[in-house]
Amino acid sequence: MTTAAGVTPWAIPPLFAQLVDDTSLLQPRSVAPGVDEVVSRYLSARDGRYGGLVGQLVCPVSRLSALVAELARSAPSRPVELSLVVDTGLGAVPKALSTVFSRSSLLTPRTVETAAPPDVDAIWLERVAEFVPEDVVAVVEPRRPSVAEPVGTGAWLTAVRRVATHGCAPKLRCGGPRASDIPSVSDIEEFVRVVVDTGRGFTALGVRHVVRSETTPAEHGLLNLVAAVARALAGGDVRAALESTDGDALAGEVGGLSEKSVSAVRGLLWRCGADPEPVPGVQLAGLGLLA
Repeated sequence: MTTAAGVTPWAIPPLFAQLVDDTSLLQPRSVAPGVDEVVSRYLSARDGRYGGLVGQLVCPVSRLSALVAELARSAPSRPVELSLVVDTGLGAVPKALSTVFSRSSLLTPRTVETAAPPDVDAIWLERVAEFVPEDVVAVVEPRRPSVAEPVGTGAWLTAVRRVATHGCAPKLRCGGPRASDIPSVSDIEEFVRVVVDTGRGFTALGVRHVVRSETTPAEHGLLNLVAAVARALAGGDVRAALESTDGDALAGEVGGLSEKSVSAVRGLLWRCGADPEPVPGVQLAGLGLLA
């Protein structure tokens, strides 16, 4: 493949292929970039040197019309892979999907994502399945308890397991505009162990760094999550992988995974949503993970 500018994208290792989604449109409207800016950046990244890293464009139902209009104006070279986030109720999903399917030259629906109620059960999950076509993945985010609700962690993990065993993909929120959006290392470790036990793939949201930051509060990193899943599969120290701020060590670890291990990791870690710089190609290349 050659881009319009004549640049041939670098080959992306299978471990990172289409891993990073653009979640910019999920930011609060007061700080979110315009749809035109997001579309321009997404298409440029997807068709650029690190295009193989680019996953889905994540869009809330409430902004779908604006996205369709901007894509029609931009005329992408091929359809954009879309993750549709339910922010106006499940009842709005059929109409939104109808809009997407009717614009097949612009969009290809891949996932429908929704937050789960605190008491998520099989009946509610069946209702989600009714709204999501078989060739589209249903992604469900169980509500994670706040720090003030430590007794709720067990209920959250039970909900994660229930979502996974029902055939939906659990979503893990790793960061966001509020400090409370950042889960503890313990929470992520337990989440990873649950999905490894169920064998169901998951998605992560709010992974804004390649390596765990040393800020306060610390923010989780992409390579930390990859290494944590790999270690969980191999019976290793998951917590240490999540806590590491040593980019070179993490890069050496994940870069040395066997083909079988890479396949197993990506069989569980499907996608990571990031903003405002959703394509960390330069950082990964700096760590020797891209040729």
